[in-house]
Amino acid sequence: MAGGGGGGNTRELDQTPTWAVASVCGVIVLISILLEKGLHHIGEFFSHRKKKAMVEALEKVKAELMVLGFISLLLVFGQNYIIKICITEEAADTMLPCKLKAATYDAETGKDHSKGPKAVPDAKKGAEHLGGANMKAKCHEGKVSLISINALHQLHIFIFFLAVFHVMYSAITMALGRAKIRGWKEWEKEAAGQDDEFSNDPTRFRFTHETSFVRQHMNVLNKTPASFYISNFFRQFFRSVRKADYCALRHSFVNVHLAPGSKFDFQKYIKRSLEDDFKVIVGISPPLWASALTFLFLNVYGWHTMLWISIMPVVIILSVGTKLQGIICRMAIDITERHAVIQGIPLVQVSDQYFWFARPTFVLFLIHFTLFQNGFQIIYFLWILYEYGLDSCFNESNQFVFARLCLGVVVQFLCSYVTLPLYALVSQMGSTMKQSIFDDQTSKALKNWRAGVKKKAPNSNSKHGGHGSPTAGSPTRAAADSGIALT
Repeated sequence: MAGGGGGGNTRELDQTPTWAVASVCGVIVLISILLEKGLHHIGEFFSHRKKKAMVEALEKVKAELMVLGFISLLLVFGQNYIIKICITEEAADTMLPCKLKAATYDAETGKDHSKGPKAVPDAKKGAEHLGGANMKAKCHEGKVSLISINALHQLHIFIFFLAVFHVMYSAITMALGRAKIRGWKEWEKEAAGQDDEFSNDPTRFRFTHETSFVRQHMNVLNKTPASFYISNFFRQFFRSVRKADYCALRHSFVNVHLAPGSKFDFQKYIKRSLEDDFKVIVGISPPLWASALTFLFLNVYGWHTMLWISIMPVVIILSVGTKLQGIICRMAIDITERHAVIQGIPLVQVSDQYFWFARPTFVLFLIHFTLFQNGFQIIYFLWILYEYGLDSCFNESNQFVFARLCLGVVVQFLCSYVTLPLYALVSQMGSTMKQSIFDDQTSKALKNWRAGVKKKAPNSNSKHGGHGSPTAGSPTRAAADSGIALT
């Protein structure tokens, strides 16, 4: 009962020393303040660097943490009501994640002598004493609580794991993606020099099959569809983006969407585009929440759900990588079919039809889904390791656990360092430009337009009786004149 007694860990808050309450609350408040200040400084750093997409991504991470915190508060507040929901013992013994334990109850000692694969350690059952008397008094004979206090406590810890590792997982994803794109900076400098060289040399004509971009894809030309996909499947593991690919895609983007010969930092634009994609993948959308709940629902002993959730991200990300490599290869094939002779770098066709369902964003959704599922299964394993240990009934064998962890690490690296940057590059070959291209150049154009209007205003007033020209200093004209100079 609440109050004194020898069991000190059964005391309620009114019988707990005030210094103990203040100490625990102080530590929690201090950690919360440090976390809030840390996120605030990170946001200021991104704002100072004018990383608008990263600021929005950070805000989305804060929103996800708030949602998880609110779920945790709901569990704490509603636990006394949840345990009052009673179900039959037959229903409680169905769809268990582990084998059903043969429990025997000793009425004299009040101990539960369970026989099963692995009993929960006594140290982890401490939460069961919190309101344990009320828990057993609410259900009639033959019925049990929908979920016990101890199970709610473990679920609470799982949500904490989900919140902490979601932030860490997102940071690792962005760091690997930026590291990959940073390696393209030298290619950008060389490509900009090649543009000047080819534009000043009108005699630089070549056959399409002589270009580096087409030559490196010649091994799949006029081959069967099976060999086409097999070749592109293995290409994603070895130099997924080559210099010739980057230069060809960059040249086509500039010539199609901007004026030919424009001074445009394509690598910087790809980096901003990656940040826009990252802003999407850090969120947890309703379909992803639904997939997580589906996994928890189907994680039944004997169904091997952990095996499927480990294999699914691998299959999806390898399929996406093969598709993106196939798009680049298909562009090279289309060049050989359309042109016999070209000047300088080949010009690839820009179209949404290269992508599944003519929707480049669907590929991003698959990458998002893969990252979430892979992160979720890793977090679930770490939670099991913390709550039950390595030899728990959740883990079929140590070899299987090791294989799952290796797959998780491989998928994380492959998705973040290979597939996501590859998508950021190939998705530019869609029919429309991304919004991120206008961020800097539109601001610069508007500033130039405003300065031009101020200079022309006195002259216009004197010549036209106080009415300026409506077209000479328009922001549209300013954007056309200066907007493409993005450096």
